[in-house]
Formats: sequence, structure tokens, C-alpha cells
Amino acid sequence: MKSILFVSFLILSGTTIFAQQDIKAKEILDKLSQINKGYKTIQIDFSFTLENKSGSVTETNEGNVALKGKSYRLHMPAMGMEVFSDGASTWSYLTQSNEVNISTVDADSEETLNPANIFTVYEKGFKYTYIGEETLAGKAVQVIDLFPLEKGKEFTKVRLSIDKVKTQIVLAKTFNKDGNSYTLAMKNMKTDQNLTDDFFKFEVAKYPKVEINDMR
Repeated sequence: MKSILFVSFLILSGTTIFAQQDIKAKEILDKLSQINKGYKTIQIDFSFTLENKSGSVTETNEGNVALKGKSYRLHMPAMGMEVFSDGASTWSYLTQSNEVNISTVDADSEETLNPANIFTVYEKGFKYTYIGEETLAGKAVQVIDLFPLEKGKEFTKVRLSIDKVKTQIVLAKTFNKDGNSYTLAMKNMKTDQNLTDDFFKFEVAKYPKVEINDMR
């Protein structure tokens, strides 16, 4: 479950702060936010890699996420989980046990990390710094580090690599206090697809004999 939360980390909350922020970083992040707010829907295929402190253990899983306003649908088949949220309720479906946990979305709770905030995460609870440009998989990217304002976070830094031409996130890497790192690599992105509101809701009829744990 912790891995799922780190996938959705890009996705965290806190208190908004703009004072003494890096002007270059803010310019890039504001452009990223503006572009993506213009899409009705966004669908992203990604890979998620965990690397331990020594670098001797790595684990990579594939997944995809669909976004529409405050709604999202996150699918990570190798981890046996699919998460649906319509902005009011969240359904966490566990495939192996065929059970779904239903909870109310709490915008103030860090446990309800919301992938719908992926492109605006920097606005709340972070100080950010522009690091510079580099080449990643043949693309020119602009690198920005985000530092949490609250010292109690499990991570010390989030590094974003943003495509300089398309102004889209290519890579996001979280550095944890225990020495582990978590890398989210964006692979494919589709926008403005016809996704109905029902797509982001868990339909019990499609999951025979599912065990329902309603905690709302």
C-alpha cells in the first residue's frame, strides 16, 4: 500500500507558499499547470521503479492513470490494485482478494493522495529550485527539485524532469529518508478522450462476488 501512496505522491498536500520561490522554477511549473488544466481528460501510461539505498534491489511495475477534473482512475496490475475516485468517494479494489474498500475523499488528509493533482503539486507545501537542463532519452529536459516544507514527511526531495519543448513531466523521482528512491517515468500520454463520469466509479456489477468494505 505504501508503494501505491508513493506512486500517487506527486500528489501531496500542505500549505500554499510563493514567497522566496525560485522564479525560473515557478515560471516552468506555472506553464506546466496551465497547459494541463486546459485538457478535459488526461491518460498516462507510466513505469514505477523502487530502488533501495545500496542500489542492489530494484523493482519496476507498469501502470496507467486517467484524470478528469477531480476524478481519477489508477491501475497497477502487477501490484493487484485499481483505484477509482469520482472526487467524492474512493474505491480501492484489491484483485487477489476480490475486495473493495470504499472511503470518502478528504481533501485535507494526506492518506488520500490524489493523482488528479499531479500537475499542480508544487503549489502547496513545497519550496522549489531550478537545477538546470540535461538530456534524457534524447530529449532536452528542465530539472526542478521540490523540497517539502513540513519536516515530518517521509521524503526529503522530489526531482522533476520536464520536457523543455512539450512542457510535460517526463520523470519524477522521490528521495526517501530511509535511503530508498521511487521513480515515476511517464511513457505515453493521451488527452481529451471521451471518458464518462461513470468510468471513474467502481461498478459492483462488473465484479462478481466482490467483498465490499464501506468505510464512508
